[in-house]
Amino acid sequence: MNIAIIPARGGSKRIPGKNIKPFNGKPIIAYSIEAAINSGCFDRVIVSTDSEEIARVAKKYGAEVPFMRPADIADDHATTLMVIEHAIKAMLEREEQYDYCCCIYATAPFVTAIQLREGLQQIKQRQADYLFPVCEYPSPIQRAISLDESLKISMFAPENLNTRSQDLKPAYYDTGQFYWGIVSAFLASKPIYSDKASGLVLPKGSVVDIDTHEDWSLAEALFEFYQNR
Repeated sequence: MNIAIIPARGGSKRIPGKNIKPFNGKPIIAYSIEAAINSGCFDRVIVSTDSEEIARVAKKYGAEVPFMRPADIADDHATTLMVIEHAIKAMLEREEQYDYCCCIYATAPFVTAIQLREGLQQIKQRQADYLFPVCEYPSPIQRAISLDESLKISMFAPENLNTRSQDLKPAYYDTGQFYWGIVSAFLASKPIYSDKASGLVLPKGSVVDIDTHEDWSLAEALFEFYQNR
């Protein structure tokens, strides 16, 4: 059995009400819920929240809210692993046991049912503890630069100044969309970033990790582009 857990606390500071803020005509959390349901991967799709308002919206779009998240793991210091571990244990107390769990962020409107199905297939095939989507950086990170207080430029790795781009190893970043994991790995608090994790490579520019108002505007524009293409 598999379970999807969507963390969605009510106290977002940078974008107030972020998890249920309207995005292209419906609350942004609805996209994560619908992708999970449409994937056919899950026996249960639940939302972990401390907010009655978020709970109402989540239920409207088909998710379950079998418990309310305690305040001590609903603040800025609560980690994703803490929230997922709590949710799994809450379901165990209801005598429900699962093999795989997928944490899907509430602000991930680019997540698709196909990606979730591919992720489940690949975590099984690769015998990984975790699997999550990644994208290649648009520019070589080996040529990254920093700016001091006077905006003077310096290279992080000056030895790569004259190395051709095609000779530099590609680097990838976590897209911040979803995390498949073996339930036992979540319960053991195993780190997601480890040699037991695997990546699902997505096309460049196909997702936006939404943390700021600028990210939100960019995500809306990108979403509209893909809708109209």
